[in-house]
Amino acid sequence: MDKRYVITTPIYYVNAAPHIGTALTTLASDVTARYHRLRGAKTFFLTGTDENGIKVMEAAERAGKTTREFVDELSAEFRRIFDGMGIAYDDFIRTTEERHTRTVVAFFEKLKESGHIYLGKYEGWYDVGSETFFKESELVDGKSPDGNEVRWVEEDNYFFKLSAFEKPLLDHLQWHPRFILPEPRRNEVAAFIRSGLRDTCITRTNHGWGVPVPGEPDKVIYVWFDALINYVSATGWPEPGWEERWPADVQWMGKDILTRFHATLWPAMLMAMDLPLPHTLMGHAWMLMGGEKISKSRGNVVPPLELAAELAERSGCAYDLAVDAVRYFMAAAMPCESDTTFTHDEFDRRYNADLANDLGNALNRSLSMAHKFTGGVVPDSPVELEAQAAIRQAKEGFETAMEDFRVHEAAESALALVRFLNKYIDRRAPWALAKAQDPAVGSVIRSMLLCLRAVEGLIRPILPSTADAIARQLGVAPTANWKEIGTQSSLPTKTALMIPEPMFPRLELATRRPEMKTPAPTEEPKTDDAQIGIDEFKKVQLRVARILEAEPLEGSDKLMRLQVIVDGAKRQIVAGIRKNYDPLDLIGRQIVVVANLKPAVVRGAESQGMLLAAVDEDGGAILLQPDRETPESAVVR
Repeated sequence: MDKRYVITTPIYYVNAAPHIGTALTTLASDVTARYHRLRGAKTFFLTGTDENGIKVMEAAERAGKTTREFVDELSAEFRRIFDGMGIAYDDFIRTTEERHTRTVVAFFEKLKESGHIYLGKYEGWYDVGSETFFKESELVDGKSPDGNEVRWVEEDNYFFKLSAFEKPLLDHLQWHPRFILPEPRRNEVAAFIRSGLRDTCITRTNHGWGVPVPGEPDKVIYVWFDALINYVSATGWPEPGWEERWPADVQWMGKDILTRFHATLWPAMLMAMDLPLPHTLMGHAWMLMGGEKISKSRGNVVPPLELAAELAERSGCAYDLAVDAVRYFMAAAMPCESDTTFTHDEFDRRYNADLANDLGNALNRSLSMAHKFTGGVVPDSPVELEAQAAIRQAKEGFETAMEDFRVHEAAESALALVRFLNKYIDRRAPWALAKAQDPAVGSVIRSMLLCLRAVEGLIRPILPSTADAIARQLGVAPTANWKEIGTQSSLPTKTALMIPEPMFPRLELATRRPEMKTPAPTEEPKTDDAQIGIDEFKKVQLRVARILEAEPLEGSDKLMRLQVIVDGAKRQIVAGIRKNYDPLDLIGRQIVVVANLKPAVVRGAESQGMLLAAVDEDGGAILLQPDRETPESAVVR
């Protein structure tokens, strides 16, 4: 049986509900799995919960629940949140499952039989918070390096001969440069191993929770030794067929659990068992909040589904697309070598800039112009070479980034194609080509639409619901094969296109923190009746809008009926600009509108706003517009 492409997350402690920091690793793993499925690989994506250990038992006691009740509830909560985020895992393992217990016992017994485990006396410091043993020299001001309280422990326990694997581990690092990524992590691991490895205690006194040592029920297997074995438990080892799911192609984790455990203890355990090592251990950096790592113990958590629900309420976008926006932020901000910082302001900025402005703008403009200039179908015209080159460059950039598991660079490659598309539209100006009856308009429109189709495929591993929505508006099935991206057959000619539906309404930034609104002056200067105060002026909401459609209003020689996009929604404005402007000159143009003007009926047509224009010497209109491309719905002050 062929081996699958295997991706794992660490299994997560169930001492509290998951947060955006927890979900960061899981999201990166999900993007990896979705990408390789598109590449045609059969994947095995494993995640799960670590439910043994003293810390879990003590957390249950504090919650006033039995340990079993506690872990059942929290493990279900992890699944609820991961499912809600669209995490498409293939297996979810719990260390309290019988299949895991059976494998841990078999693993322990084989190591004992081979002489890699021996009985000894442990005396030293134990950090319950991280379930880790520390040497006296590793303590900082009497605490663990993580700042947790430590306990002195004296017990008769089993030890794993970790010291025997110092040279084999260093040799493996030397001959397999991709074993640990990114490179700074590999250097940290090598330095840690060279500092000297000591045999490690792998059992604890049985306090009533954990996997008992076979034949010695007064002891349980140390939680970290037990937890690492989950990756093999999920393969079905030692039963036949486990090779289909091992070794892992990539094991994702945060940098804090890489060096001591996953890059040292875990590969040494596998070497002792004569089992193959994972191909790559990817130890990403942290997401910080307020200068600290986001963690349950610090209380600075950001629940991902609550963040999505809040965004949906504030912006008006569909909930599944709000979840995608959270996924996008995490992918785009994914810390690799260096830590990154989460702030609500940065989250809002990325939503507006990348999704509402760039992606939403590209979709709305392209589909609107296709309806205006090519009858709402994909034209039978050749795709221009510069569009083909941009698609190829974005696709290759995505592939290169994912080869090294740099999810943030993959996200940037996809958005680079979106930005190219918006600039391409401005430069090629299909409205001008149509007015001049230039036959190139068909090629330009098809190039625009093929770029959109390619974007749909590229963002699919990161924004699956958004990709589905784009495919639906393009009138095609979702991209199912990576090779199809960029091919002209992926968007057949004569395909009927849907009317554009705005997906990401622009977010009003003041809706999150009203206290940040500009305060009104405490005192206004004396005015005459022709002047207004700042409070009155602030009631007028001026926004940048884009004209999607324009046509003369029937029965009038002065009025034009415009369909514009503003605040993420399509609305109609009737304006007296027909004398100075031809409809084809208006398509795609940005203008300034009064967005909160009460609707009025003009010559039988409802006008849902007012555009701003200067008056020329003949009383005609001169449209006011930004002097360069401006984010959709930008505030005008």
